[in-house]
Amino acid sequence: MSYVIPPPARIAVQVAEGNDLFPVRRVYCVGRNYADHAAEMGADTREPPFFFSKPADALVPGGGDVAYPTLTGKLQHEVELVVALAAGGAGIPAARALDCVYGYAVGVDLTRRDLQQVAKDKGHPWDMAKGFDQSAPIGTIHPVAAVGHPARGAIWLTVNGQARQTGDLEQMAWKVGEVIANLSTYVALAPGDLIFTGTPAGVSTVLRGDLLVAGVAGVGELTVRLV
Repeated sequence: MSYVIPPPARIAVQVAEGNDLFPVRRVYCVGRNYADHAAEMGADTREPPFFFSKPADALVPGGGDVAYPTLTGKLQHEVELVVALAAGGAGIPAARALDCVYGYAVGVDLTRRDLQQVAKDKGHPWDMAKGFDQSAPIGTIHPVAAVGHPARGAIWLTVNGQARQTGDLEQMAWKVGEVIANLSTYVALAPGDLIFTGTPAGVSTVLRGDLLVAGVAGVGELTVRLV
C-alpha cells in the first residue's frame, strides 16, 4: 500500500535547551478564561469553560514573520500560556491532570474579530475567524522539569513597543488542571495535544508591519511581525 499523494509534513514545535521536537496532534483553545477579558468581550460572570480548536498546521513554531490574513479589517492578538500534553485520556480527574503535562510555551491566538462577530450574530461556527492559516504562533516548549507548573506571574504583549495586554496567570478563572479535566470530558486527550489557556484583557487590532512581542514569566517570549 502507498499514499496516492505525498503525506503532509508532521507538525512539531521546538523544545527548549536542545534539538528535540514536540510532535503536535491537536490544538485546543479555551475561551474567556480571564475575567477581565471576558468582561471586555461582553460577559461578566465566571462561566464554565468552553473550547474551540485550531488545525495543527495553523501553528507558527518559533514565531517570526506571519502573513496578515485576508478578509478582515480587524485582526486582533491574544497572548496565551500554552500547555503541551505528554499523556491524556478521558475523564481525567483534576487532581491528576497536571501529571499529563509535558511543558509550557507562549502562544498568540490571532483572531479575525470581525468575522467572529458575524459568526456569533448568525449562530455560525468560529472556524474561519480562529483557525485560518498562521493563526497560532507559538514559542519553544519548556519542560515541566525546567519551569514547573506556572500558576502566577506576568503574561503580557506589546505592539511596536507599546503595552497592550498585561495580566497575571493567577487571574485565570479555570486553572490548568481544571481546564485539562474539563476538556477531557468532551474528548479523549492524547500525547501531542496543545491547549491555549485563554488571554487577559487588552486585546486590540493590529496592522501589517506591526511587531508583536508576547511573554509569560518563567516561560519566555515570542516575537511576531505581521507581513
